[in-house]
Amino acid sequence: MINTDQETIDELRNRFNLNLYEVKIWLALLSKGVSTAGELSDSGSVPRSRTYDVLEGLEKKGFVIMKLSKPIKYLAVNPLDVIENHKKMLLEDAASQVEKIDTFKNSGIIKELNQLHNKGVKFIEPTELSGIIKGRNNIYNYMNSLIKKADKEIIISTSVNGFIRKIKAFKDELASARKRKVNVKIIASVNDEGKRFLNEVKEDIGVLKNGQEDMSRFLIVDQEDVLFLLVNDEDVHPKYDVALWVKSEVFGRSLNNMFNHMWERLN
Repeated sequence: MINTDQETIDELRNRFNLNLYEVKIWLALLSKGVSTAGELSDSGSVPRSRTYDVLEGLEKKGFVIMKLSKPIKYLAVNPLDVIENHKKMLLEDAASQVEKIDTFKNSGIIKELNQLHNKGVKFIEPTELSGIIKGRNNIYNYMNSLIKKADKEIIISTSVNGFIRKIKAFKDELASARKRKVNVKIIASVNDEGKRFLNEVKEDIGVLKNGQEDMSRFLIVDQEDVLFLLVNDEDVHPKYDVALWVKSEVFGRSLNNMFNHMWERLN
């Protein structure tokens, strides 16, 4: 067996979506360059009954090449070429999945589900239109959906690092909102890195003012949807980030007025 630690094996499995036998056979072949299935079985400690199936799978995924020889031998593909092939495959698969979900978006099922949701919302008490969102990825997805639905105004207050993250995540949606004549205001503590990044995107993101280093993190959309991020992003791992969403015209309008007061005080 090749002397490869478990951490490396796990990393390869996750990065390339391989099973354990596939990783073992690929590593064995990389160390030999060219080899027979039997030799790879012994070297990789993989049952011979599984080796041919594993090699066939690796061949389809672009990790190995089968040589036309007797006995049949296999040639390892350069790992850098494997990465490029894998990237291409992921992009093609992603494009296919996006096309499918876009098609499904316009289906009768989704229209029925949307009607069901709109009907259900009418019976929700105003005090129940709130919730906790956990994990930065989920928070940003919800932020993105709120920004997409903005009709009049988007207000963002964020931290030093949060500014760069949010602009990278929402630049296209903010640009689209501005084309819809939505007013976009951002207050953030911007460091040198943020200023350099701002120069590249300032035409797309609306008006920004530089705030304090300990800026609160929140989003207000159309004075009614408020999303508060509850913890310091410097002190928490992204998956433990937490946000509170509240839909309230009274609360949103009050917070909006407070923001505008702070906005006027900044240069």
